[in-house]
Amino acid sequence: MAMTNRLRSTIPHLRKVLASDAVSSQRSNGLSVPLCANLTRSERHFATAPEAKEAKVKVPVALFGGSGNYASALYIAAVKAKEFDKVEEELYALVEASKNSPTFSQFTKDLSVSTNIRIKAIKDICAEGKFSDVTKNFLVVLAENARLRHIDTIAKRFVELAMAHKGEVKATVTTVIPIPPEEEKELKDTLQEIIGKGKKVKLEQKVDPSILGGLVVEFDKKVFDMSIKTRAKQMERFLREPVNFDIL
Repeated sequence: MAMTNRLRSTIPHLRKVLASDAVSSQRSNGLSVPLCANLTRSERHFATAPEAKEAKVKVPVALFGGSGNYASALYIAAVKAKEFDKVEEELYALVEASKNSPTFSQFTKDLSVSTNIRIKAIKDICAEGKFSDVTKNFLVVLAENARLRHIDTIAKRFVELAMAHKGEVKATVTTVIPIPPEEEKELKDTLQEIIGKGKKVKLEQKVDPSILGGLVVEFDKKVFDMSIKTRAKQMERFLREPVNFDIL
């Protein structure tokens, strides 16, 4: 009960901090995030039948690196085929299967398996799971290029695109105990007010006893650390500083 009360008392303070930060952010000049227009050529292989004069699809967030390029290419192919939700579900299902099946996980990472066997196995899995052509063709490209071992990383990058596509903003709150439902709702509403309309807060809870108390909120590349652990460190640094008696 005492811990719950401390969490409850922290949330109003967080509301003030976030509101203050939002005002200062509005006054500063923001930098626009460039859209990734030039993707890998492998993106062409994921689509099904090409359509005449297709509308150009751009990724909502620019991703970099090999995994980012593959995730971006899959996003474009899925949107063009109007199968985004299905492709997203299939990709996550495959990643989950890889986590739960040591055999399949080993298969994706074993570079000694020939390309033909990898491709055949992937096609069989897609047929059994009734995957869309977009997902199947994407996985075949990964198999051809020996990139199946990176499927988990690619999926994580795809999550970033999926959240941006849906207008979701991920917020992570870390506490020493799980936040009660009423406090979770209040915190989520506070973050929603700061982020504004047009985007939806997706709150994720983490439990970390090492912070000792209070909470740490991370969202939109910002961190608001109101943990007892951090406050104790700040107090320790303050006490270690020499006292200037001249100003007393």
